Amino acid sequence: MNPSEQPQRLGIIGGSGLQALRGLGDVEHLQIHTPFAEAPVPVTVGRLDGAPIAFVQRHGVGHRIPPASINVRANIAALKRVGCTQLISMSAVGSLAEDVAPGTFVLIDQYIDRTIQRDKTYFGDGLVGHVPFGEPTCARMREALAAAADQAGLDCRRTGTYVVMEGPQFSTRAESMLYRQWGGTVIGMTGMPEAKLAREAELCYAMVAMATDYDCWFDGMEAVTADMVSERMTHMRDGATALLRAIAAAFARQGDEACPCGCHRALDTAIMTAPEHRDPAMLARLEYVVPRIRGI
Repeated sequence: MNPSEQPQRLGIIGGSGLQALRGLGDVEHLQIHTPFAEAPVPVTVGRLDGAPIAFVQRHGVGHRIPPASINVRANIAALKRVGCTQLISMSAVGSLAEDVAPGTFVLIDQYIDRTIQRDKTYFGDGLVGHVPFGEPTCARMREALAAAADQAGLDCRRTGTYVVMEGPQFSTRAESMLYRQWGGTVIGMTGMPEAKLAREAELCYAMVAMATDYDCWFDGMEAVTADMVSERMTHMRDGATALLRAIAAAFARQGDEACPCGCHRALDTAIMTAPEHRDPAMLARLEYVVPRIRGI
């Protein structure tokens, strides 16, 4: 399966509470083999309001994969392989800001990455690359999502900083207070390395964070639990579906215009290793994700 032979798709990554994509038609379930995992990645493709869609559940069927064990490299590679040019990631989070009440949608524009156990790059020994990451999400996609949120009548904040913790435990109160002092808007466990790997894969990427609780910093609020997150995501699911349907329709109208942010050319200035010194095996693995790599 070659990406150039696929229709341009909008990729959607579902998290806690978003096990499937409601309203998807012409559904086909694929098993995509990548160089980054022994097992294939289950990808559901179909059409949503006229747009070709590819959907991956990051935690697997039945929520069996914990955050630090998600094979993000394989997931992103599989979505790119089936023709995705833009990715929307949906993530349940805790709020670190009093004005971001549970039930609020937040379009993330910055991250603070506190994770330590995860594979965060397609590069390595024999092929060194450093992508620009000052603006980690795609501004064009955030603008489109903001318009879609307005259309869906959602309480949506246009910007926010996502603190990505390792987990799987929730925060201590001291950590939660510290992250508020750092300027964090929300906290969760899955925002990284998705954004970093999407940039290396030359994909437009946006994250929609869905606040289910106030973490543990807010005095007088009940402590966050897994049951609470699941229950509140159930209430937010209709809004998430409405948002995705609105953005899918916008994607269908957009056509194949190039990203003005340059996401699709992120590797143009990234590779440090001279062509004659590039490891062939590493080059072949990256070529699976970015077929144009040998010409850079």
